[in-house]
Amino acid sequence: MLNKLNTFLSTLIAPASVGSRPEHTLQLATAVLLIEVMKSDAEMEVREQAAVLEILKARFDLSDAEVMQLTELGHQTASAANDFHQFTSLINRELEPSEKIRIIEYMWQVAYADGKISAHENHLMRKISDLLYLPHRDYIAAKMRAKPAERD
Repeated sequence: MLNKLNTFLSTLIAPASVGSRPEHTLQLATAVLLIEVMKSDAEMEVREQAAVLEILKARFDLSDAEVMQLTELGHQTASAANDFHQFTSLINRELEPSEKIRIIEYMWQVAYADGKISAHENHLMRKISDLLYLPHRDYIAAKMRAKPAERD
């Protein structure tokens, strides 16, 4: 298991080869960021966990088993990581601005899943948005699109 984790981590840090798109590495980087949002408030709620699974399954067209493996590896990778730069630098290299905005929107969906946004979630979201070099207007637009409709 540790060898598998080391292989993924070294792939994250190594530059992508010309003409290739390391989809599995992007999946892992996205999973780690979503998991970090889930872990950033005081308690990890079932609704947040379900949101992470749902987003990863839909975004990457994965089976239930693949999503479970990806989230397990995402948890391990997030625990082993010292910072977010290894993940955000990969995303910056490989994704278009519209795709990076979409990841921020997914992160907001996870943050909103439990019905409240903590100060830690807000801080993390701003930090990741800055590391992805997103303009503030795109950050706010992603937040507004992710926000659930008000209930009466």
